[in-house]
Amino acid sequence: MIAPKKKYIVIIIPVIFITVIIASLSVGIAMFGQQVEKEVKRLYANSKDISEKSYSINQITNLPEPVQRYFKYSLQENQNYISFVKLKHGGTFRQSQGQGWIPMVGQEYFTTENPGFVWIGKMKPYPLLWIDGKDEFIDGKGNFQIKLLSLFTVADTKGKESDESELLRWLAETPWFPTALLPSKYLHWESVNSSSAKAVVEYGKIKATVVFSFNEQGQIIKLNADRYRTVNNTFSKDKWVGYYRDYTKVNDVMIPKEIEAAWNFSSGEFSYAKFKITDIKYNDPSIYQK
Repeated sequence: MIAPKKKYIVIIIPVIFITVIIASLSVGIAMFGQQVEKEVKRLYANSKDISEKSYSINQITNLPEPVQRYFKYSLQENQNYISFVKLKHGGTFRQSQGQGWIPMVGQEYFTTENPGFVWIGKMKPYPLLWIDGKDEFIDGKGNFQIKLLSLFTVADTKGKESDESELLRWLAETPWFPTALLPSKYLHWESVNSSSAKAVVEYGKIKATVVFSFNEQGQIIKLNADRYRTVNNTFSKDKWVGYYRDYTKVNDVMIPKEIEAAWNFSSGEFSYAKFKITDIKYNDPSIYQK
């Protein structure tokens, strides 16, 4: 028979341990949320509102033919420019070809007058276990973080390669807000052939280039680019591929609701992310409330 004093100790110690864990996780979740909120506000503050500008077909007369076809499909005459974007998405993600697909939900915030974004995603590979990802490009600097249980940093990638990689991601996701693809002080188009064209963004000392492919209707259906990724704590530049599907009209703008990203290795194509938009709002520089 356990003595009363020892019995209480046996009960109290696990309760204290569980309480400490719950408190630590709560603090980690709160700190991660505060960090994201702070960076989204910094993102918005770094870019001006240009929504008073409007699109005219006269702006595209000198662009490559497939690009003209795209803007005629995706935009209407006198369409206001999109300055700020926020969206929610569902989808799946995996880190290697042998790994199963893991459900993911995420939010993303964009600016267009100055290229920038903040993305946060959450995966739950097992019950009571989650992984937070944060990807961003703010004021010319890229950063990618992975946190376990919102608390423990697993990866934190920075540097010039990360800067280029994140600007490239911003450019790859501009079909969600097409006015950002109109010629500007940062972006220009170059001809490739009758079904593709090269989009080039130069922001400070950083340059990002993708080749978009267009169908007969004018939809962007694919991109090809060379993008940095981290392999064993070093950077490797590999062939990167994106696919755009399920075009839908949102606020008179035609956008793809689904995007798939893949690496095109010599051994074959490895698809690692599939996102589907569940909500998107333009020119609303605010943060989604929980």
